[in-house]
Amino acid sequence: MNDYFSDRENGPRARTEQVISPAVWAGLVATVQALINSGAFGLRFPERCPDGQAVCGCDTDALAASVIAEMPGFAWPLETMCLVEEGFLLQREPFAPDTLLIMDFIEFIYASVAKPIPGKHHDFFSHHHLTFDQQSGQEEFRSTVNRIFSRNGVAFEMLSTGRIVRVLPPVLGEDLKRTIFRTGDRTLDNMLDECRAKFSDRNPLVRREALERLWDGWERLKSLADPGDKKRSIKIILDATAAEPSLRARMEEEATELNSIGNSHLIRHSEVNQVPVIDVDQVDYLFHRLFAMIQLILRKKGSA
Repeated sequence: MNDYFSDRENGPRARTEQVISPAVWAGLVATVQALINSGAFGLRFPERCPDGQAVCGCDTDALAASVIAEMPGFAWPLETMCLVEEGFLLQREPFAPDTLLIMDFIEFIYASVAKPIPGKHHDFFSHHHLTFDQQSGQEEFRSTVNRIFSRNGVAFEMLSTGRIVRVLPPVLGEDLKRTIFRTGDRTLDNMLDECRAKFSDRNPLVRREALERLWDGWERLKSLADPGDKKRSIKIILDATAAEPSLRARMEEEATELNSIGNSHLIRHSEVNQVPVIDVDQVDYLFHRLFAMIQLILRKKGSA
């Protein structure tokens, strides 16, 4: 089912969650377990009928061994609960592995799944011989994963290629997709394209690299009007961006504040007295703030 009453009434939930919760993980595990029970991994990990060697199911031991080998630190059977010590007692609590590890696992499942099609029934062993439709199986799995993500506000989505990408904030995401950078400076264009690609990555560390690269682009942009005098250059750029005096003053305040943020928060430099920006929501905020400034300047320049 894809069309729930609450979605029709209220619209879909905002996709802001960047960590897979135990509840979402439990739903994904239930989906994978149902696929195992149906024999949906028999194309890649076949269990053979003793009489004739036709595929009749999934070799779960082979599946488990492959998962463990390709995802170090992943437990099998899949765990949705863990023991937590509280005083002298051990309590069972909902559990989810690291989000990046879960994403790797989901992509692995996509690459391995295929829709089983029952054929001849083998009376003696009481099983069906199976053939497989990989494309249908993968699409059904992708649809289920995306529905779970959407219903829980998870900011990730699986593409038809099987790759999981981050769902960007609505306004910023549209701007990032449709903006074509033509600054007249190839190095700056490459910087901005690189930070755009990295900001869509599911890994928070890569998204932080996107923020750092965007700040590098900001520094280069400020020097384009007069490479020999950055202060004069940024004045020329801001004059062209806002002619009305009060707004022009606000723009200069914003440019000064952005410089201060970049210099003091471990974005442009690596001194020990700088404060790192780690929180994913703060990274999003700072990226959005600086990108909006750069985009305005480039639009007024006719470069975006």
